[in-house]
Amino acid sequence: MLPLVKQVGQNLIRRGFMLASAESCTGGLLGEAATAISGSSAWYERGFITYSNASKCEMLGVRSSTLEQYGAISEQTAQEMAAGAIIRSHAQVSVAITGIAGPTGGTIIKPVGMICFAWAVKAGLARSQTRHLSGDRQEIRQQSVIIALQGILDLLHETPAGIA
Repeated sequence: MLPLVKQVGQNLIRRGFMLASAESCTGGLLGEAATAISGSSAWYERGFITYSNASKCEMLGVRSSTLEQYGAISEQTAQEMAAGAIIRSHAQVSVAITGIAGPTGGTIIKPVGMICFAWAVKAGLARSQTRHLSGDRQEIRQQSVIIALQGILDLLHETPAGIA
């Protein structure tokens, strides 16, 4: 995972961007991976760990109506988390992760391993996706961070130079 984190950092530095993360089921694992790299303060601005619905609303501005209509495990919630991380930080890029890492908490509609991601650039470019991962709790959380990091790289490659 560290080579991928370094690659994300280099791409952010090259553009003069900072990253903010909004994490739920990963509980700060992405932030830990970022800050394990010496010098990451040049590109990692802050992380929000918003495990409860109340914290998603209070810290990131996720609307309670979104949570009521779609639930915490939804692309809509992930999108609002990513947007909130941009608004409530000095970052130009954000990533959000929310899901069910297990081994409990899953349902037929939203099973264990269902993870929703969102990525945003301050200029407005945004993406989201839902993945269904397998493994134990730690494996699902680690896979989620890798997907989130790869998504940052993909988003940066799609973002025209000079856009912040």
